[in-house]
Order: sequence, then structure tokens, then C-alpha cells
Amino acid sequence: MAGCGCNNQEFDGTSKEYRRALWWVIAINAFMFIIEMGASFQASSQALQADALDFLGDTATYSLSLLVIGHSLQIRNKAALLKAASLLLMGLGVLGMTIYRVVVMQTPIALTMGSIGALAFSANIISVLILLRFRDGDANVRSVWLCSRNDAIGNLAVILAAAGVWQTQSAWPDLLVAVIMASLFIWSSVQIFQQVKQSSTEDFDTSCQK
Repeated sequence: MAGCGCNNQEFDGTSKEYRRALWWVIAINAFMFIIEMGASFQASSQALQADALDFLGDTATYSLSLLVIGHSLQIRNKAALLKAASLLLMGLGVLGMTIYRVVVMQTPIALTMGSIGALAFSANIISVLILLRFRDGDANVRSVWLCSRNDAIGNLAVILAAAGVWQTQSAWPDLLVAVIMASLFIWSSVQIFQQVKQSSTEDFDTSCQK
């Protein structure tokens, strides 16, 4: 990020602009969780439900990111680990619910899936644009960017799933997208874990050299 790497240090989120951006994104995610969760039950869509849970998780993790801004590297890394753990649990939870839906098959309502998916995509594109200039930074800052990027990708997948459900009159496109989203949650969790590990190692080496 421009203006944040003059000393080869990762941006840690300590700027008024970043705090303001987080507040906007938190509000967007909280609103969309309420809308999308209600729609997921109405449409019987596992993909919509997975996306709604992602909005809820992001609301919580962005709030945590806001709280730890300005704190020590150790505290920020712990916050990032908590976010990584929540992504992992969310991914495993979505996989479990999807397996259940395979057993109890119910065809979702394609029109609701598509319209809500499009609304969610618009909301996440706004969030991505708000956070674009803050996409590089420490594990805590980067985890926020990864969550926002995942949301936009997930919304596109939901729209495609809706088209697939409409075309095939089957629940399989919905379930397939839910599995893909769960895998994306798990992969992002691994990325955050790896960045925290690297950051902690570099901090330890720096301490030893002093």
C-alpha cells in the first residue's frame, strides 16, 4: 500500500481512513446477513445460507480487526488466528450442512437465489472498492481483504448456482457451490495461519537480534 511501506514494515491499520473504511464495511455486512439469511430459508438454498454465514462471520471479524488496531503485533496476530479459526469452523460447518442437504434433497427457488445473490454481490463489490487501497498489510489487515474478496467470489458463485438450479430444476448446482465456498473459507484460513506464523517468526528473529 502506498505510503505504508517506507520502512519495510507491514501496514497495521493505524489510520483514520482505514478505521472509517472498516465501519462502512461492518455496516454493509451486518445488513446483508439479515437479508440473506432470511432469503436462504425462504429459498431453501444452502449456497445462500453459506453466503449469509460468511456475512455474519465478516461482521464479527471486521469488528475484531477494528478493536485490535494499534495494539502489539502479538495481539494482532492472535486476532488474526481467531479469524482464521472462525473461517475454518465456518467452512467445516458449511460442508456438514451440505452433506445433510444431500440426504434431505430439496430444490431451491432459483429466482430468490439469483436476485439475492446479485444484491449481495453489489454490496460486496462496494466493500471491496472501499478496502482496495488497504489490501496489503499485516495478517490482521490482510485477513479483512481476504474475507471481502471471498465474499465477492462467493456471490458470483451463488448467481451461477441459481442459473444452474433454474436450468436443471435440481439442487445439485446449489450444493456444489456451497462446497466450493466452504473450500474457499478453509483455504483462506490456511493462508492467514501461514502469514501469522511467518510474522511471528520474523518478530522473534528481530527480538533476538536486539
